[in-house]
Amino acid sequence: MMSSKQKILIVDDEPDIRELIEYNLKKEGYLVYTASNGQEGINEAKRVHPDLIILDVMMPKMDGIEACRIMRSMNDFKSTFMVFLTARSEEYSEIAGFNVGADDYIAKPIKSRALVSRINAILRRNNQTEDIVENKIEIGDLVIDRETYLVYQRGERISLAKKEFELLYLLASKPGKVYTREVILKNIWEDSVVVTNRTIDVHIRKVREKLGDNYISTVKGVGYKFDI
Repeated sequence: MMSSKQKILIVDDEPDIRELIEYNLKKEGYLVYTASNGQEGINEAKRVHPDLIILDVMMPKMDGIEACRIMRSMNDFKSTFMVFLTARSEEYSEIAGFNVGADDYIAKPIKSRALVSRINAILRRNNQTEDIVENKIEIGDLVIDRETYLVYQRGERISLAKKEFELLYLLASKPGKVYTREVILKNIWEDSVVVTNRTIDVHIRKVREKLGDNYISTVKGVGYKFDI
């Protein structure tokens, strides 16, 4: 069970969905707030400053994607976890969600146990990133040391090229968060260097060759994430 101090805002125009999610998250000890459309969600977010926001994609007045885009432009919500909830299965909808700053995507119909497990995992990222001490990340069987640019897997030293290391470190700094190709390029190669999406793909392939395929997942059409 997570801390009762953590606040979650549910933004969905279907009362039954809001009540179902609210009931299950309150059982986990969360403080839960609700809104019925995107504009109400923005107003409520400003009022309560939640740790995580669950947004339905299709809503009247303002949909979830637009609401997410607006909130991501505000300093108060740049690091707030945002999860899209939708019955739509089209790939373009998922891509649009990640492009405006979503951290995850949950499809309806909702399975209560799976939903709670996913929300718990997302919020645990805060605790995992708090484990970063003196530029060192420890996740599972990996130790990623930024001072020495070395990676240890089950105690065995793994050498990565500088950009391979920086790419792994970026993804591992927030496990489960999807990083778009644009964000990766900006953080790893900066604006002064001309690179292509193929450059990212090649570096990801090299990291997987050295560490295995179990750490980094591809989110089709969007980017990459470090698996929780």
